[in-house]
Amino acid sequence: MNMSGKSVFKRVDWLTIFLYLMLVGIGWVNIYSTTLTDEGNALLDFSQLYGKQLFFIGASLIAALIFLNLEAHFYERFSSLLYIITMVLLLGLFVFGKNIAGATSWYSLGFFNLQPSELAKFTTALALAKYLSDIQTDIKKRKDQLFALLIILIPVLLIIPQPDPGSALVFLALVFVLFREGFPLFYLLIALVALIVFITTLMFGTIWVSISLALLIAVFLLVKKASFKVPLFPLFTFFFLAVIFSLSVNFVFENVFEQRHRDRFSLWLRLEKDPEKLEEIRKTIGYNTYQSEKAIESGGGFGKGFLEGTRTKGDFVPEQHTDYIFSTVGEEWGFMGTATVVILFTALLLRLVALAERQKSDFSRMYGYGVISILLIHYFINVGMVIGILPTIGIPLPFFSYGGSALIGFTALLFIFLKLDANRLNEWL
Repeated sequence: MNMSGKSVFKRVDWLTIFLYLMLVGIGWVNIYSTTLTDEGNALLDFSQLYGKQLFFIGASLIAALIFLNLEAHFYERFSSLLYIITMVLLLGLFVFGKNIAGATSWYSLGFFNLQPSELAKFTTALALAKYLSDIQTDIKKRKDQLFALLIILIPVLLIIPQPDPGSALVFLALVFVLFREGFPLFYLLIALVALIVFITTLMFGTIWVSISLALLIAVFLLVKKASFKVPLFPLFTFFFLAVIFSLSVNFVFENVFEQRHRDRFSLWLRLEKDPEKLEEIRKTIGYNTYQSEKAIESGGGFGKGFLEGTRTKGDFVPEQHTDYIFSTVGEEWGFMGTATVVILFTALLLRLVALAERQKSDFSRMYGYGVISILLIHYFINVGMVIGILPTIGIPLPFFSYGGSALIGFTALLFIFLKLDANRLNEWL
């Protein structure tokens, strides 16, 4: 180790640790409220979910101490090995994995079910930072761009067949690290256009998408014709590829997506035009989201009080202790509670941006932005899903939702960066 434990605790960013502990603590209080039963009331009752989560919190704090006391250069030196190990664990799920709720995403270890995709988040962020910071890597070269994308896509391709599209989507957030480091914005434009074409095709059909694209190109040509000569071939190529992609959307939607995914998109995009049928869909297909919205609405400004949430205690919201934990905050603590959680998450993300920008090494900065990207997409999608503005894809709220693998994985993700930040003054020694 290049720093004593005492020195680490002097240099570590205590504001980030405070925000982490606040989120973990508030999360556990809401897990306790959600999972408390008449049979259990002792805090250390490990037969109850809140007791297990308390154990996971203790294990995460021990893990945090270990991550802070390991030599900082360990993470860069062994990043590729850690990445390979977690990819092997993901592959092993197809043979040894345990199926829970329709997804083979866990290893059964008795008291604890290990979900490798949670560990793969920080190892993928480490591997990506290691590759991008290598002196031989030039992000402007096509070969290096493709290899960086491959590092991100390998876990995605291993997780989708489990099937766990929600977790797979999280890894794609790491492309923001690439753009932060100079990845051509052209790729981002392509992705945005593809997303717009996909959504508008589902809502309006290929014919209207084609007409709209043709009108946009015509307007562009009329506006730019007076100022400079516009090359027509790239525009017509773009139009042709966009139409081909639009034609493929319905096929993919009907033949690749499972029925539950189609139902969620139908609900999210309001593809059903009949208001009565739409409301019926909300109460059946979108039952979780419907009940979650009602729970949050019933909380009002200051909530019903701790352990007083009628929908929470009545188990109206399925998976409320995991993906829908935010609805418990809304019902029992009201707008003031949800606003507090939002402020804490926002403060944590902004603090991490500040830490990432002050790093002296490229590896630490890139890993820091990997941490930010993963936490941001989890936070944004989970809250958006719970309040009904995004489709349900099943990803937890970081540091908040029930789950040992998730909490330990997020703790590793965060505290590795805190170790790198604490070591930044020794980067060149």
